[in-house]
Amino acid sequence: MRGLVVLTAAIAAIVPARAHDPHAYRTPPQTVSAATQSSVPGISGQGKMRFKVLYRSDRLPEDARKVVVKAHGGFAVDRRPGKGETYFGLPGAGILQISADLRTIRILDTAPAMKDVNLHDTTLWYGPKGDPYLVFPANDAGKVFTTTLDGNLLDTLEAPAGVDQFEAPEVQQYFVGGGNFAPTDVEELDGLYYITTGYSNLDYVLTARILSLDPFRTAWNDMAWGGKGDAHGQFGTGHGITLVPGTTQFDISDRPHSRIERFSRYGRYLSTTKMPAGSLPCDISYLDQYAIVAALDGPDTSRGAPIYILEDGKVISTIMPKEDLGLENFKHNHNAVLRKIGEKFYIIVQAWNPGDFAILEQAE
Repeated sequence: MRGLVVLTAAIAAIVPARAHDPHAYRTPPQTVSAATQSSVPGISGQGKMRFKVLYRSDRLPEDARKVVVKAHGGFAVDRRPGKGETYFGLPGAGILQISADLRTIRILDTAPAMKDVNLHDTTLWYGPKGDPYLVFPANDAGKVFTTTLDGNLLDTLEAPAGVDQFEAPEVQQYFVGGGNFAPTDVEELDGLYYITTGYSNLDYVLTARILSLDPFRTAWNDMAWGGKGDAHGQFGTGHGITLVPGTTQFDISDRPHSRIERFSRYGRYLSTTKMPAGSLPCDISYLDQYAIVAALDGPDTSRGAPIYILEDGKVISTIMPKEDLGLENFKHNHNAVLRKIGEKFYIIVQAWNPGDFAILEQAE
């Protein structure tokens, strides 16, 4: 059994390594605008990124179909060569795995502590020997769970207590005063978890140290940044956090401000991608030179929420699941990821309030 390891030079022995995308994503532009909408029946989007429905929620296992209306989470894809499985959670069902070919979906054996809470997003990262881990923020339970790919619970990071030390006085005072902890997303970089807390009154990015992998142990770290506000570097709701492939920078979806803010690993504000007004972006995910943004709303709320696809920082396609594809429950999109199988792209997406699930296929 390994001893506890702190983040000094010794952290190199346990720092999780990440399989980075070979294409480093470019710094976001200052603004982007929605692509012009198409009008082909049963197809939505523009140019080469036009999509149709492949599977609906009836593809889910029976126990997942019963609770899909509660969907309020996000996806993580195992992008290692030869893999491709996608993971997400549903309250009341637990952790689900979508096969690499998208044809089958199964419910994993999920710890009771995780099964009935809301796993608000999913992140997959890799240890120094290539061992994969899943991490889930439970916004309603105020915990962060780490598991293996088969759902085995390894660690539960509890809400900060008054004894946990943070370098920002306002963060320290917040938890000393019993402030709520509602994590919305987690990323991992060099032995640290970066955790957005957009559903709490704090709305800071908090960090936690990975002390050991065997046994798996975590503890709160003192670095924190952000806070509620309208200025760049602050959040109205810091909802999703994404490590930009090939970098040590993070993109954070600031939902009510309809923007995605880029930060250094130490919390220094770098740049902003301004999404279409009223789009309320929940998260951003990358695949090669592309990015996909799930929007909770749209400029015209009567049409349902859009999914935006960006290429090198510019919107090249706007997909309308409700209006164009007949997915009536997709009034609000909560999370979406891109998959590429062979030469064809796919979108895995879930709706919120009511929750729903679909897989879209690139149109010929």
